[in-house]
Amino acid sequence: MAGKVYRKDQLGEQRTALDRNRRKIYATQTVCALCGQPVDMSLRYPHPMSKTVDHIIPIARGGHPSDLANLQLAHLACNLAKSDSIAPPCPKKARAVSNRNLPQSRDWANFKTGGGV
Repeated sequence: MAGKVYRKDQLGEQRTALDRNRRKIYATQTVCALCGQPVDMSLRYPHPMSKTVDHIIPIARGGHPSDLANLQLAHLACNLAKSDSIAPPCPKKARAVSNRNLPQSRDWANFKTGGGV
């Protein structure tokens, strides 16, 4: 009879490091990295909006199982929806605005001046 197969982050040294880094994430982050909404830290598993730690690059895709740089705060539902894909950056995070991203306020091809000059 074959035993259960464990991921790298579920046993030994990696598990200890993951637990330590999970506590750091919970202490320092307050917003879901996937949807950009605040995470209510008082909610507990299995509530869909409870806190969880997401692997930015999933372990199944070669991501490090316990490296703090590969971990981020997420809602349970957001993390489950992401699954083992690599999510694009959150659209609600602040981005630099340039004039190339702004909508055009005038149709300059059909603009007519009111006279004089």
